[in-house]
Order: sequence, then structure tokens, then C-alpha cells
Amino acid sequence: MSKPVIGVFALQGNVREHLAMLAQVGVEGRPVRRPSELAEVDGLVLPGGESTTMDKLARSFELFEPLQKRIADGMPTFGTCAGMIMLANEITGGIEGQETLGGLDVTVRRNAFGRQVDSFEADLEFAAFDTAYHAVFIRAPWVERVGREVEVLSTVSSGPAEGRIVAVRHDRLLATSFHPEMTGDARLHGYFADLVRDH
Repeated sequence: MSKPVIGVFALQGNVREHLAMLAQVGVEGRPVRRPSELAEVDGLVLPGGESTTMDKLARSFELFEPLQKRIADGMPTFGTCAGMIMLANEITGGIEGQETLGGLDVTVRRNAFGRQVDSFEADLEFAAFDTAYHAVFIRAPWVERVGREVEVLSTVSSGPAEGRIVAVRHDRLLATSFHPEMTGDARLHGYFADLVRDH
């Protein structure tokens, strides 16, 4: 697959920023709002936003079940911040009745780093990259448990959250606690594009 088509869940979140990053790494990005648009993409980005709102919007636009099915069938998917929560098999700190798309064998704590005022930036080490990755955390979750087949890609290296898991990969699913579309560093989008190409 030389030039995959990667969709961006476009009912909420930083859609334009993700589309710009995908263009930067040489793939075609498309907004996805309907099942028919989902059917035309090779992979999908679930952006940051508000996970409970994303859940409701996905149901309103009849996207929830098609998304669940494509993910279960192996569609490469990259969840960032709220998107990580949407991919997790289990969440803590969610609202009553909150459901996820699932597929990622992790437990994620919602708003783990605190409220909007507790947003912060940090340089993270990634095994896949030669130099540190500057990450922006906004009302971010963290991963509290990983399944046996889940690879931890990055943890916070200092401060009160030292050691907390903030990036994981499970087969074709990639997830980060932070917003990779906000830094100008397209390496994670490139990493995901390669994952889609290899699918």
C-alpha cells in the first residue's frame, strides 16, 4: 500500500491539525463523519476532545457500531488523548454508563493529570525515535494497566507523574495520552502511517 488513505474522526477534536500532519508524512487524510466515509479509509485517527461527547456523537451519526466492527476486524487506529480513552477496553474515572470502542487491552484513567489548568508539556523518550519527543498534555489520561501483548512506547520521565505510561501500541492500535498534532513534530503520524502501510 504505497499511499494509504487515513481517516480522522471528524465529529469533534483537532481534525484539521491531524489532517495537516498526515499530509506532512505523505498520506491522504480524510474527515470521517459517516459510515460510508469510514468504509473508504485504510486507517483512522481518533483525535482528542471529550470522550463522553465523542461517544454520544458517534452514536448520533450511526458511526459507533461500524467503528467498533472495523477496529475489531483489524483496522489500524491511532487514538490521541480522548481517542486513547475511546480505544481502551477499560476506563476508570468515566461517567456512569460510559462505553468505549475497545480493542486496546489497557485500563485508562480519564483526566488522570487533572483539569485544564493542570495541562503541561514534557519531553519524552521513545524507543522508535533517536531524539526526545516534545508532548503536549491537556486534561490527559494515563494508562494504569497494560495487557500482556501491549507494548509500552513511552512513560513520563520526571515530576509527580514520573513512570506513568503515556504511549502504547497493541498490534495495529496506537494510542497516546497527549496531542501529537499540536507540536509540529510529525514523527508519530509517520509511525502510524507506516503501521497502516504494513497492514
